[in-house]
Amino acid sequence: MLFDYFAHVELPTPTLGLDEATALVRSEFGIDAMLTELGSQQDQNFLVHPVGAPEPLGVLKISNPVFTEPEIELQTLAGARVGERQPTVRTPHVVPGAEGWWQTSQGPLHARIISFVSGSTLTGSAYLAPAVVARMGELSARASLALADLDHPAAARTLQWDLRHAGRVIDTLLPLEPDLAVRERVAAVAHAARQALAPVADRLPRQLGHWDITDDNILAPDLPGALPDAIIDFGDVAASWAVGELAVTLSSVLHHDGATPLSTLPAIRAFHELRPLNTDEADALWPLVVLRGAVLVLSGRQQVRLDADNAYATDGLDREYRILEQAAAVPVAVMTRLIRHALGLPIDDSPRWGAAPLLDIDGPTVLLDAGTTAPLNDEGAWLDHDALDRAAQRALDGGAGAVLLPALSPVLTGAPLRTPTAPATIPTAATLWLAHETPLHVPEGATVDRDPTGVTITAGDASVRVTGAFDTDERMLPPRARIDVRLTAAGADVPAWLAPAVLPGWQGLVGDPAAAIGFPAPEQPGPPEAPAAPADADLLARRASVLADVQEHYYARPPRIERGWREHLIDTDGRVYLDMVNNVASVGHAHPRIAEAAGRQLRLLNTNSRFHYAAITEYAERLAATLPDELDTVFLVNSGSEAADLALRLAMAATGRTDIVAMREAYHGWTFASDAVSTSVADNPHALATRPSWVHTVAAANGYRGAHRGVEAARYAPEAVAHLRALAAGGAQIAGFICESWFGNAGGIALPDGYLAEVYAAVRELGGLAIADEVQVGFGRLGDWFWGFEQQGVVPDIVAVAKSIGAGHPLGAVVTTRAIAERYRTQGYFFSSTGGSPVSSVVGTTVLDIIADEALQENARVVGAHLKGRLEALGAQHPLVGTVHGAGLYLGLEFVRDRATLEPATTETAAICDRLLELGVIMQPTGDHQNVLKIKPPLCLTTASADFFVDMLDRVLTTGW
Repeated sequence: MLFDYFAHVELPTPTLGLDEATALVRSEFGIDAMLTELGSQQDQNFLVHPVGAPEPLGVLKISNPVFTEPEIELQTLAGARVGERQPTVRTPHVVPGAEGWWQTSQGPLHARIISFVSGSTLTGSAYLAPAVVARMGELSARASLALADLDHPAAARTLQWDLRHAGRVIDTLLPLEPDLAVRERVAAVAHAARQALAPVADRLPRQLGHWDITDDNILAPDLPGALPDAIIDFGDVAASWAVGELAVTLSSVLHHDGATPLSTLPAIRAFHELRPLNTDEADALWPLVVLRGAVLVLSGRQQVRLDADNAYATDGLDREYRILEQAAAVPVAVMTRLIRHALGLPIDDSPRWGAAPLLDIDGPTVLLDAGTTAPLNDEGAWLDHDALDRAAQRALDGGAGAVLLPALSPVLTGAPLRTPTAPATIPTAATLWLAHETPLHVPEGATVDRDPTGVTITAGDASVRVTGAFDTDERMLPPRARIDVRLTAAGADVPAWLAPAVLPGWQGLVGDPAAAIGFPAPEQPGPPEAPAAPADADLLARRASVLADVQEHYYARPPRIERGWREHLIDTDGRVYLDMVNNVASVGHAHPRIAEAAGRQLRLLNTNSRFHYAAITEYAERLAATLPDELDTVFLVNSGSEAADLALRLAMAATGRTDIVAMREAYHGWTFASDAVSTSVADNPHALATRPSWVHTVAAANGYRGAHRGVEAARYAPEAVAHLRALAAGGAQIAGFICESWFGNAGGIALPDGYLAEVYAAVRELGGLAIADEVQVGFGRLGDWFWGFEQQGVVPDIVAVAKSIGAGHPLGAVVTTRAIAERYRTQGYFFSSTGGSPVSSVVGTTVLDIIADEALQENARVVGAHLKGRLEALGAQHPLVGTVHGAGLYLGLEFVRDRATLEPATTETAAICDRLLELGVIMQPTGDHQNVLKIKPPLCLTTASADFFVDMLDRVLTTGW
């Protein structure tokens, strides 16, 4: 007789003691092994590790006594079938000679040893990356495909986990649940899901399935970044609805850190790609996820009441309840529409108003744009919640009869800062301001429902809800008041605001109310608005088709950033990200003083530097004044690459030589000369092998992971000096030595004390010049020093600088002595069309003014010290943290897999950056091993933003990536 759950509601697991199980393994199977008990809800499992063996033999599974031998046989057969049909999926098998019935202290029990499958499960509630979720869906699909044509007499078994019987399980267990709040919540959620499932249930395809491909039964190899590739535990194999395989998998995603219903979409897409879902299955999927959650909650709580010592069942209660809550967090109809949208299946149209308009608007109309690129939001005005009302009142003052903020478009105005989840930035209601008191018309045949906050007018299958400060009895809309108008399917309950990602799901219930209130094509005063922006995916594809592949972008799935403000970057959905990597925008994004200065100068003059105008002289004087007195002559260019290139040519011209010495693991630029001295293999894997003959290198003076560490790092300088002298003795005529004065590309590592003093002295002794590359670290970023070389107590012969000095404008400079500059005439003349143009010069001067006026160097010192202290504290909690480099707001957080060997955590660092993006933080890796977070935000970073960054990083390191 096959097992029928409804005849055996109670399923207490076997509870053999460890000693008895160990003895039985020895006596029955002839295996001398150490056993470790594992968790299970209905069977009893032990890890079997033979004495002296390097790894476990497998898992001893003692089946629940209610299961029959044919059912156990089916489990073995199903595991073998998946392994055969899907060779990329690892599955267990029964160890030969290790299966049979035991006579135990609890009566006859069936036992077998299932082969050991190496790796780690996804058990627990750590974060699951989209790639992992997608692989879970793929594994579910592969098992479904492999088992689709398998038949067996035991396939007809009835299990509580069979989602065909979820309603019966709920009906059986719900009256037994003692907690009234839990009982009522489960009943309400399950009722809605059963109603949604009923129309398609009889049409759903059936087949044999695993039905437990969850985070507990999926394994990944124990390698960094490895995706799951194994399925274990075929104990629930039976015949049921095929789509239930995926529903079970999805449910196990929902309790993980940060998971929402949307987190399951990668798994749904991956399943559908291998084993396409028909429309009935797509419609059944989310109701089954909800029902799975309800069964988990009721069954888990029942199991704990029956078996109070079952730690596995007890530990799962909170996770199971979170699964149910997340499954029910979005209405089934909304999630079903999102699933159809994700799979490209047909979806219902948005509701439309088919009756006569509700308003007659007197006068011209204006649409209010509050999106990311709207001028309304310039200069940080988006932080002001009242900006919309003021803009509307201005339009009414200008003669508009009505102003409308459209529904269902992202609104940046009033958007929150520092949000670990994408905020709801899309209003489901249009907001209306009227110049005159206006009656609200009720179309013939429509129904009207009034309440203290507004009026709902329903015509056919659509309703318009009008709310605001007006008299609902008189139905007169007052002038200049803010009124919300929402169009929904009749009877639908829709949130006031939606996150952009869920909008496609809700559009089956909410529509654009503009036509319902008689809003005609708007009259836009002033210049026309920019054309509608193309879809982000289309724009990214267009970028890929027109730009060279090597001109990469951050992230595989980048947000579309169209606005910045101070230390924030903002995408087209109105999400505000914290920018912790953008040292180019030194004084903050979109600084109004820079915009005003550049705009004013553009209205006056912009030409090349050969013309005579004041701006270039004034800027060069200001720039030179920040440097030691002897560095008094300035060349202006457009970028750091050009600055480094020119610095090298200056050294060659001044000395009449061509040999250059550079420090390894550094990046200096992309021009011919600056690229030649760049030796970072992260930027160019062939950098060292392809250096021209005139470039020589010294070891990277990395006191953390280089050849000399800690106090031994003092050896780098004398070794570099010895190498320089050996080069000279071998015939090299050294023109110059180029080095970042603070080891920026490696992650903000300070050079050993005295390093530059010794090396600069040796270079000069040999007839060369000292070049300081300050492109990344100069201009106050280090806090205690305006220039990086100041920390070393030296004065270089040539300084190359860019990035920060233009705050995003293309501006670079080389500063040297008059004598060195004059020698450049041996190479001809120097000219840069836009280097030092009037606009560039004015921008450069304004940047210096802002740094001084807003005390940004001091801010870098104070906030940077706070940030570094908090980052260092992470090291006490998270072994992945190797160390924190840097000073001020040029920091590097280095991740290692082992603090003794310093094995770089490259894969983990990339994944951490991706996870931080989801949490609202822009971050990228650096260094030759790409295992260092390059923390170099705008100098206006606040303590609150620094704390948010560390809090999010702590969350990632705690909950996974």
